[in-house]
Amino acid sequence: MLGSMPTDVLSRQALNRATLARQLLLTREKMTVPRAIEHLVGLQAQLARPPYLALWSRLQGFQRDALTKLALKRELARGTMMRGTLHLMTAKDYLRYRGLFQPLLNAAMRSVLKERVAALDLPALLATAKPFLQEQPRTFEEVRGHLMKHHVDGDERAMGFAARMMLPLVQVPEEGLEWGWPGNSGFTLAESWLGEELSTDDDASPLVLRYLAAFGPATVADMQSWSGIKPLKDAFEKVRGKLVEFRDEKKRVLFDLPKAPRPDEETPAPVRFLPDFDNLILSHADRTRVVPEEHREKLSTKNLRVLNVFLVDGHVAGSWSTERKKGIATLVCKPFEPVKKAAKDALAQEGEDLLRFSDPDAAKVAVRFAT
Repeated sequence: MLGSMPTDVLSRQALNRATLARQLLLTREKMTVPRAIEHLVGLQAQLARPPYLALWSRLQGFQRDALTKLALKRELARGTMMRGTLHLMTAKDYLRYRGLFQPLLNAAMRSVLKERVAALDLPALLATAKPFLQEQPRTFEEVRGHLMKHHVDGDERAMGFAARMMLPLVQVPEEGLEWGWPGNSGFTLAESWLGEELSTDDDASPLVLRYLAAFGPATVADMQSWSGIKPLKDAFEKVRGKLVEFRDEKKRVLFDLPKAPRPDEETPAPVRFLPDFDNLILSHADRTRVVPEEHREKLSTKNLRVLNVFLVDGHVAGSWSTERKKGIATLVCKPFEPVKKAAKDALAQEGEDLLRFSDPDAAKVAVRFAT
């Protein structure tokens, strides 16, 4: 049975440093863009910009067009995956794992639509939507309009949402855009865009190993929170012989890969700026390894948007935003508590570098700390 063996205890600080190492946040790594995205098991991509900022904070010399070119070459795919949210994956990983998430996406669709599902003829609407989306990329305004032509008495919004969740779709990038994808991206069938069929393997155990490489040491509940898939105890049991076990300070069982990095807890952690919805913030049931409990409620807005945050000594210490006026790009830091001068100076330098990356046409860049 999982967790039956004696284990060493890992402090919260040790978990912090291990997670930062896995997330490529202890030092900027020399790694290709596909390798980094694959190592991280995708990047949260509710909006087009965050994956670019996430990679800038993690990789040495990252250039924006490196990601865009790979997307245009169809080596990357932006589609609905973990937790029913948009992620940027390598094409290989999307094809391998998208089918594994279909039961989750079906359940999420039914949970959102509730009694409205009963009025939908799901096979008929999917049969209508699929060839339309296969023909060429379509916005969901176009998809809903097409569905209403064929199902005139249907619930337009419900039908569109059902098609979006039940069909394996990817958002199509466009050339010449600042962040690769337009705000109202067109969707098409993944298999048509990527030129291969989706895997039908429903075994989650290989994904356990991938998750731990990127987010471990972690509990079963942590991976369930990251993925949205429940339960996962059997998947962990299946690969248990490949894992080592620890316990956290609350005596919960943590699983990990034997050779994965677990740095000394005194390892220095540089300041870092992370985009909204970043992987680091959303991938554990217990987020206190990176988010102090007293700050957790400050991370999201009423409409559930997870804010841009910055790290000081490896922990979330505030949020940030940008302003653009008269050619001057300003990064505004909003600390959750007082920040020491050395950390402020490091944040100012890192923030200016970030603005030079995100706003290369700005005549001037500046960092301001708001009270």
